[in-house]
Amino acid sequence: MRVLFLHNNFPAQYRHVAKSLAEKKKNRVVFASHRAVEKIPNVINLIYKPHREGRKETHHYLRTTENAVINGQSLFRACIDLKNKGFTPDIICAHSGWGPALYVKDVFPDAKLLCYFEWYYHAFGSDADFLKESSINFDDAGRIRTKNLPVLMDLAHCDWGQIPTQFQASQFPDTFKPKLSVLHDGVDTDFFKPKPNAPKIFGSLDLSHADEILTYATRGMEPYRGFPEFMRAANLLMKQRPNLHVVVVGQDRVAYGKKLPEGESWRKRMIEELDPDMSRLHFTGLLPYADYLKVLQASTVQAYLTIPFVLSWSLIECLSCGALVVASDTDPVKEVIRDGENGFLADFFDHEAFAEKIAFALDHHKELDDIRKSARKTVMDRYAHKKLLPRHLRLIKDIANGTFPPSEGAISG
Repeated sequence: MRVLFLHNNFPAQYRHVAKSLAEKKKNRVVFASHRAVEKIPNVINLIYKPHREGRKETHHYLRTTENAVINGQSLFRACIDLKNKGFTPDIICAHSGWGPALYVKDVFPDAKLLCYFEWYYHAFGSDADFLKESSINFDDAGRIRTKNLPVLMDLAHCDWGQIPTQFQASQFPDTFKPKLSVLHDGVDTDFFKPKPNAPKIFGSLDLSHADEILTYATRGMEPYRGFPEFMRAANLLMKQRPNLHVVVVGQDRVAYGKKLPEGESWRKRMIEELDPDMSRLHFTGLLPYADYLKVLQASTVQAYLTIPFVLSWSLIECLSCGALVVASDTDPVKEVIRDGENGFLADFFDHEAFAEKIAFALDHHKELDDIRKSARKTVMDRYAHKKLLPRHLRLIKDIANGTFPPSEGAISG
C-alpha cells in the first residue's frame, strides 16, 4: 500500500500509524509537512513551505481561508513533483483545517482521502462564547462561521473522516456524520506510566525537597485552557500551604483563542494581579519529553482546565501516569473523567472551589490509590495506542480498499 500523510508538523497525530505502516517493506510511506524535527525509519519526508502568508488586506472573515488556500496550493505543487517522480498514493491521510487536503485529489484523483478532523466552529454554544468576558457580535459570528470553509471543503470531498472524541464529533453538522468515525489517536502507555517515588528533578529544576507539587501542563498559557483560573487557585493554595510548590509547563504564549497586544502575556498579567511567591512558583517552559514525563510522574496533583474545545493530549497522558487530576467540569473533560472515580471535577469559573478540590486531593493523596489506578485503567481501556493502533490501521486499509462504511462505522447513518 502507498500512503501519503499530510500535516503541517511531522509526525504529530500520525506518529504511530506512519511508523507501523513503514515497518512493512511492501508499503511505501511519504509524509508531507512544513518541518520534520525527527526521523521515522522508512518514512520519506517531503518538506514544503507555503510560498507566502495571507495578506493583511484580506477581508478578516477570509484570512484563515486564504492561509489554508496558500498552504493547499503549495502542497499541490509539491505533490506534482512527487507524482513526476513516480509516487502515486492509494490513500491520503490528511489533517483538516490548515489546507493541505484542499487540492490534493486534483493531483491524485484515484487516491482515497481520509481526513482527521478536530474542530467545527460555532459562534454560540461551544468555545467562542464560553468565557465570561466573551462578547460575540454579528461580525464575530460571521467571521467564526466563515472559518469553517476549509473544513467544509474537506468534509465535502473526503472519502471518510476521523474525529478523536465524541464531544468534538458533536460539533460537526449532522449531514456529514454518516461518513465520520470517532477514533482517538491514543497515547503511549508504555512511556506514560506511573513511577512510584519518581525523582522530583525536571531539567534544571530540583524539587527533591518539596512535600507537595501541584502541576499544570499545556501548550500555552491562555483562558482557553483556564490559565487565569488555575493561577488564582494555585495562588490561594500557596498562601494556605507553605510547603506547596507549583510547576507550570508550557510556553508563555496564546496557543488558542484571542491574542494579546504585543508585549503582553497571561503569565505577566497573572503575576501582576496576584503577586505570588516566586520562590515556589516555577515556570519551566516547554520541556523535553523525558522531563515532561517526570513532571507528570512526580506530581502530587495535576490540574487541567479547558473550555468546551479540543481535548488536550496532556490530560490523557496525565491519567496514563496515574496522576491525581483535578479538572474543569466541562463537556470534553466529562467524556473522560468521572468525579470521584478516576479524578476530580470542579467548576471552571470558581477558582475557590477548584482550590478546595485540589486541597482535598493534596490532603488525601496517600489514600487515593484507587483513583490513580482507575485513571490509569481508563487510559488502558479506552486510549492506549496499543489497542487503538490496529483500529487505525484497519480504518486506513478499509478506506484504501473502498470499503464503505469501514469496520469502524459511522457516527450516524
